[in-house]
Amino acid sequence: MDERETRPPLWLSLLPVGFLLAVLTTNVAVFRDEASSGPNQLGLLLSAMFAGLIGRVVLKCDYRAVERHAIQSIVLAMEAVIILLVVGALIGTWIMSGVVPAMIYHGIRLISPGVFLLVACVICSVVSLAIGSSWSTMGTVGVALIGMGKVLGFPDGLVAGAVISGAYFGDKMSPLSDTTNLAPAVAGTDLFTHIQHMIYTTIPAYSITLVTFAVIGLFFHSDAYHDPAVAEMAETLRQHFNVSGYLLLIPLAVVVLVGFRMPAIPALVIGLLLGAATAVVFQRQPWAGDGGVAAKAAYARVASVAYSGFASETGNEAVDQLLSRGGMVNMTNTVILIVMAMVFGGIMEATGMLPRIAEAILHLAHGAGSLIATTIGTCIVVNLTASEQYLSIVISGRMFQSTYKAYGLDPRNLSRALEDGGTVTSVLVPWNTCGAFASGVLGVPTLTYLPYCVFNLVSPVVSATMAGMGVAIKRLAAEGESGEAKNRSRKDKPRERQGDPAL
Repeated sequence: MDERETRPPLWLSLLPVGFLLAVLTTNVAVFRDEASSGPNQLGLLLSAMFAGLIGRVVLKCDYRAVERHAIQSIVLAMEAVIILLVVGALIGTWIMSGVVPAMIYHGIRLISPGVFLLVACVICSVVSLAIGSSWSTMGTVGVALIGMGKVLGFPDGLVAGAVISGAYFGDKMSPLSDTTNLAPAVAGTDLFTHIQHMIYTTIPAYSITLVTFAVIGLFFHSDAYHDPAVAEMAETLRQHFNVSGYLLLIPLAVVVLVGFRMPAIPALVIGLLLGAATAVVFQRQPWAGDGGVAAKAAYARVASVAYSGFASETGNEAVDQLLSRGGMVNMTNTVILIVMAMVFGGIMEATGMLPRIAEAILHLAHGAGSLIATTIGTCIVVNLTASEQYLSIVISGRMFQSTYKAYGLDPRNLSRALEDGGTVTSVLVPWNTCGAFASGVLGVPTLTYLPYCVFNLVSPVVSATMAGMGVAIKRLAAEGESGEAKNRSRKDKPRERQGDPAL
């Protein structure tokens, strides 16, 4: 039977998405910040089962084939799960070692509230640009900045927005980033051509971001910075931890390792081990007596903190609340959320419902500008349904590649649209692997930080607006034509879409 006759209708394909959104909206209304501590995981599982039921009963899909695809989808997220668990252990050991307390201590002494948000964004931008990983940036520097923001009286969501905005700018523009390498590979262009073309949309979006955080910082008034409690917290940190500036060499070492192209997992594990060693040797710990370090007790303590997290007992309630966190076990909710999200996305793809939704979006394109805007929209939809930024880039890129050629557009336009729509918006979806990770390591619910992720919100808008205006669109160079003649001869050709095999 012809494939077009058996493909699912659009209304049917949208049913699982509507069911998912209804369940998640209900969870947020009922459980609020606790929605991702169990209810959303269950909601994703129920939505996956609903999608599977439609696939089996209505679309007559083979159950085992759908199940295999769902499991393969989970496998795609295993690297993210391992990184998440390692970061959980790293946070615990870095608090115990004094790395995080030292960063907070020196930060609140050196950075004034008026420029804190701007500085936080820039710091995360530089670190992420150097190492090519928004996740590593959020899980290391970002954690300390969240702590600093609490002390200075800034809302957690606002600080997380500055951290995420900076981290994703650096990740997007770094030649070391996975997504920055994946997008041009899928689109059919080269890495540095892709990065150069992203400048047209990324720099305006980043400029808006920096100005926004600078203005918010100037007009944000908090009495917390001048409160004697801040000085008391700083003194508590100094009394209970060795907060030497030399401790900052540990996160710097991780940045250097990743900068030299060491994969994220071994680099983070090395950072974890350095933190554990520093805790044993330099910090004031209960196992250290007059006779030196008790090896057995030290090992037990480090292992316990890496797995269960650090429990601060300084006697200062604010400090204890700030530093009692980390550990692998505290990432369990996020891991389950990622697994359930990948099951839903895998079933949606296996039953043909996800490709059908994406195909419907493709029909909205009627010119070069609308094609780019449609690509961005498709990436966002895949982020919402497949729950993984890599799938957003790969599925959308595979769909649109031949259509861009039919419109006479250079592949660099596609690769840029994939990043502007796929990479930066993934962290805004609570059940996406990126949104779950950011929420898990920063300790801030996705919907709490979402309104403040200026760069992530502005980037697709800037990109789509510029495309609609026909600005910074690179057309294919036809052999023997000048650039001007090429632009005249390759005006938008919507009719050529009819021959696109992707349709």
